[in-house]
Amino acid sequence: MATIKEIAKHTGFSQATVSRILNDDPSFSVKESTRQKVLTASLELGYENVSQYQRIIIPRDIAILNNVVPDKGLQDAYFDELREVLTAQAKEQRMNATIYDSADELIAHGDEYAGFISMGPAVLPIETLRKLHKALPHGVFIDINPAPNLFDSVQPDLEQIVLDALDALQANGCRRIGFIGGAGTMMGEHLYPEDIRHFAFCNWGSRLGLETEGMVYADGPFTVANGREQGERLIRDHADDLPDAVLVAADTLSVGLLQAFAAKGILVPRDITVVSINNQEIAKYTSPALSSFDIDKEELTRTAVLMLAESLVGKRTVKQHTCISSHLVVRESFVPKGSGVSD
Repeated sequence: MATIKEIAKHTGFSQATVSRILNDDPSFSVKESTRQKVLTASLELGYENVSQYQRIIIPRDIAILNNVVPDKGLQDAYFDELREVLTAQAKEQRMNATIYDSADELIAHGDEYAGFISMGPAVLPIETLRKLHKALPHGVFIDINPAPNLFDSVQPDLEQIVLDALDALQANGCRRIGFIGGAGTMMGEHLYPEDIRHFAFCNWGSRLGLETEGMVYADGPFTVANGREQGERLIRDHADDLPDAVLVAADTLSVGLLQAFAAKGILVPRDITVVSINNQEIAKYTSPALSSFDIDKEELTRTAVLMLAESLVGKRTVKQHTCISSHLVVRESFVPKGSGVSD
């Protein structure tokens, strides 16, 4: 193990300066370049007593894999915002981030980066994921978990969100509840035909004894057009017996659903209640404004950046998967009992 004396000699700073930096002395004012030089030398020389926090803040060059399939709509807006927040979080943690739109391109430049963070739901073949792991063993996926034995992940706790939504709807007297969602995803070599929100809805709806039979529509992309199309199908199938409420997997779908209701003169929340997920900016401006579970992008990205930093520092090989909780932002489309918000 290196000593403070050896680090001082290596960097050209005094032992007192090195000691106070490594001990994270809050009263010691020093140039950031000096601090980083000492911290980097401490790791290179094998000094073991530097704090975990000090290790994490050492600058790193990382890549951001922009794993998004553009739809020219509101889903793009969500990922545009997520990418901006992620880039800002990386900068705050002294990480220099370069954005790649192609996994193959990132693999080709893998030796230039310490690790990567991926955002977006596009399916990556298992062979691509294995090549990515070989090029960059340290990586974190945001929103999805396509290779749990290869990479870390940070995701909103969508199963809990669905359960919370059903509990709140049930407490308001809703028994007949429909669902609007999208297609499933890949995890490694396995296709999940149901999106996790769809799966959780069917599971908890059955366990809670709710009436959901024939009122689940979960095909196609998470777009406004598909939300409207599935809303029109729901109306056709249940014109004379609309469900009490509809839980919608994403705000993009909810916008289309509200369009379908408006075209048929169905008023929300008078005729039917709508609860959504994501809480995108558009949720404030729909008619009526959407009650939507907030996906905290700040927390998602902060957790991903710190998880990657911890993995790089500790050379961790065991993968970690974190779920971020959410809360309902109450607006006009659904007001839970006891929320303190007037109908």
